[in-house]
Amino acid sequence: MAPSTSSTVTLNINGEKHTLSVDHRTTLLDALRERLDLTGTKKGCDQGQCGACTVLVEGRRTVSCLQLAVAAEGREITTVEGVAEGGRLHPVQQAFLDLDGFQCGYCTPGQICSAVAVIEEHAAGWPSAVTDDVRPEAGPPPLTPEEIRERMSGNLCRCGAYTPIAEAVARAAAQARTGAEEAAA
Repeated sequence: MAPSTSSTVTLNINGEKHTLSVDHRTTLLDALRERLDLTGTKKGCDQGQCGACTVLVEGRRTVSCLQLAVAAEGREITTVEGVAEGGRLHPVQQAFLDLDGFQCGYCTPGQICSAVAVIEEHAAGWPSAVTDDVRPEAGPPPLTPEEIRERMSGNLCRCGAYTPIAEAVARAAAQARTGAEEAAA
């Protein structure tokens, strides 16, 4: 008897559970786009090189073209369709709009998902390759343009909108810090 080549999985996407039968080789990207009609996540290179397909899995950035759908079962997945907070745009989305952090828009969903994670990673004190002081007690490094560019480097923009993308990430991060400080007070 030949082994089965498909499985039934339940994917928790943007707070909703979706049960579907998938071939074991189906990527999370293809399950999102082709099976669940969540087309905000884009297929770029299909090799994990461009970041257009970036989604959040358990809050961490993941290139969904390299993630198998069966491996994502039971994990919390957030796509660009799920980053908005109720009827309000996420601060990253609003900053991208306000500062023209997009041109053709193809890479924008992946850029936005990545930026949401970058802000959370930075606030948690995670260092990057350009962080000067990586000691945990040093706390989060200043979120300089160099830090932002390094942290966002896995997301390519063929139009070259990198300057407004970095500005949008900086604005959204500043808003997040202000919100956190007000909540603590």
